[in-house]
Amino acid sequence: MTEYPVVIGDRPLTLPDVVDVARAKRSVRLAPSARERMTRSRDTVLAIARRGDAVYGLTRGVGVRKRVVVDPFADPSYERSLILDHRSGQGPPVGEDTVRATMLCLANNLARGYAGVRPELVERILSRLDGDELPVIRLYGATGQGDVVPLADLAFDLFRDEELGAKEGLSLLNSNAFSTALACLALADAQRLLRVLVLTAALDLEAFRANLSTLEDAARTSRPYPGIAWALDGLRAALDGSALWEAGAARNLQDPLSFRNAAPILGSARDLLEFSLGQLAIELASSQENPIVLVDEEQALAVPNYEFLPVAAALDVARIGIAPILSTQLERMLKLLQAPLTGLTDGLGPPDAPRHSGLSELTWTAQAIATEARLLADPVSVVTASATQAEGIEDRITMAPLGARRLLEMVALGERLAALSLVVACQAVELRGDSASLGAVAGEVFATVREFVAFVDARRRLPDTVEPLISSIHDGAIAQLAKSVTSP
Repeated sequence: MTEYPVVIGDRPLTLPDVVDVARAKRSVRLAPSARERMTRSRDTVLAIARRGDAVYGLTRGVGVRKRVVVDPFADPSYERSLILDHRSGQGPPVGEDTVRATMLCLANNLARGYAGVRPELVERILSRLDGDELPVIRLYGATGQGDVVPLADLAFDLFRDEELGAKEGLSLLNSNAFSTALACLALADAQRLLRVLVLTAALDLEAFRANLSTLEDAARTSRPYPGIAWALDGLRAALDGSALWEAGAARNLQDPLSFRNAAPILGSARDLLEFSLGQLAIELASSQENPIVLVDEEQALAVPNYEFLPVAAALDVARIGIAPILSTQLERMLKLLQAPLTGLTDGLGPPDAPRHSGLSELTWTAQAIATEARLLADPVSVVTASATQAEGIEDRITMAPLGARRLLEMVALGERLAALSLVVACQAVELRGDSASLGAVAGEVFATVREFVAFVDARRRLPDTVEPLISSIHDGAIAQLAKSVTSP
């Protein structure tokens, strides 16, 4: 099947677009209509410059140099000096997927036509996206208030041998393309993790032989949160055909809250993540330019399109939504390792080896992982230090890149916790002798786990590694199974 390129400039960019370009290396093209629009906008910029209107970043300097008069026709080196002056990034290079996503977000912002730059700039960015040699962007320096530092790295590499015209240096620097790229990758990963955690919850319910009355349709109709309906659908799909639906199958009238409340906890995260994704969708359809060029009015208007708080706060919300799921996942895992609560052996050790500790020592690792993940939930968009930069004008930041990086870290830790939890749940299922009576999808998950991690019997100890299982959770069979039981 032919894979068509992502076309920018004629419709809003979407999250799947960004992920496909960043990670699947899908090609990108500039829409002809966007090229025409950019050309008209560029003509307007040049007309404004010839008139000598006082315009930030065009006929006047930027930041603390806002009073400096600039003649873009007499001093063509000014645009390049903007890029060189802002190359203050530090630290290791970011990953290739982040660079590709940043390039796409920058090209998309310019293609909207508000920047007033030549379409050739976008075409240069897209030609490098199609190649194997990508620019280097250093990790530290972005504050989420116009990504001038990482974009200076990008622009320096992309346009090192090209003369830039009026306003083009500023337009390459002053969007939030880097923050937007990180937000896209982080929220896409959070979506994937949430789907997987529906499966881990389902297998936990099987392993505990839990009471499934909490998954009845009345839970949906009596409390109509969209997320609860979503979680109920996913859990019921994963447990379809399970013996737990039979009368008298449950061991308890009421299970611990971490089992009983699985659907509303997962559903809460789903609703908060949907809010975050909605904010991101608006941002992907927006201009991040300042000033914006208004062709019909022949005017350049200063606007705060670089204020990234809507997405920065949304990233905080996403982490706050995911943290309780991980706490709950940990609680279910720990309870499955306790004989008084399960009716099985302590630590789920083999019954014929009473001195065998089974999987009990996984509790330390799981607690360390879950605790580290929860600590990443602290909001960063509220911590805005006052600044004297540019005579106190640039006096706030959002730290959106940090918020996105913390979400990426939280997801990676969540995948590791999910892997350990699946190992524990599968051990419990097998000790109960219930593997043949699992729901159809839960049974497929069980079989997949067993491809990577064997049952711990008297001859075996803890698995040396769960990395192959984590890979399956990340982008393998378990990730696909998770998609099969949950809607997008």
